[in-house]
Amino acid sequence: MVSHIQLKFPTLAVYTVLLPLASFVFCVLWSVLFHFERATFTHCQVRNYLPSISAAIGSFSPQRYVWQICVAIHSAPRYLVVGMYYTHLCDILLTGALWNYLALLIFLLQATEVTSLLGLTFVSSSENFHVHELCFITFMVSALSNMLLLYLTMKHGTKHRLTVQERLSLKYKFVFGIVNITSFFLAVYFYFRHNWYCEPAVYTFFAFFEYIVVVTNMGYHMTAFWDFSDHVVTVSSCCSLSITPKQHTKFAMNDFVIKVA
Repeated sequence: MVSHIQLKFPTLAVYTVLLPLASFVFCVLWSVLFHFERATFTHCQVRNYLPSISAAIGSFSPQRYVWQICVAIHSAPRYLVVGMYYTHLCDILLTGALWNYLALLIFLLQATEVTSLLGLTFVSSSENFHVHELCFITFMVSALSNMLLLYLTMKHGTKHRLTVQERLSLKYKFVFGIVNITSFFLAVYFYFRHNWYCEPAVYTFFAFFEYIVVVTNMGYHMTAFWDFSDHVVTVSSCCSLSITPKQHTKFAMNDFVIKVA
């Protein structure tokens, strides 16, 4: 008799997003409460009221370890969702080489986003600035590109009429995507303004819009809640590997198989 554990995908999606979200909130609050002066210090030495994300999650303990543990745990289901989206897109998109390439490109962008997030998390700017910078740039490019492509592809490239759940998912994708992109450019603006003019509190605006970028990124990925609302994840102790679109998808990991039905 093969033992297995079943979990509705929406439940998995909630916990997958809650892990980094809760750890992010903890890191920011802990930094403000117990490391305020050091966390908000910049080379300009002007007054600021919020720590940057890199300061909040990478410069102090226990924040750094809480963030690393939560991101590491949440990365496994994130990779699972990457595979699920690829299978899902191959099933629902119009036929043709263009749509096949777009599905593959989205798959690569999503996998790159998760991988670069892990790099950002475990290689701090103080340890290796160039690697950290490369991971950050890769993360932002892949995340923004995925947001745009996934939304447009699912809106204009499906071969069937969207369900109520899919339309709701697209609605939230649009909202989170627009807020994310807008906040990103505002964060860039305030970052350079701070470095050029060293005005009080400007770095606080940079940090605030950084937070919005992170939270809306999590919100965008949370839309998988509706895209796979009828799926069930089954973890069993058998060894197999097969992928069947829509009905069930299996991803083998060492001695376990994760089946999405």
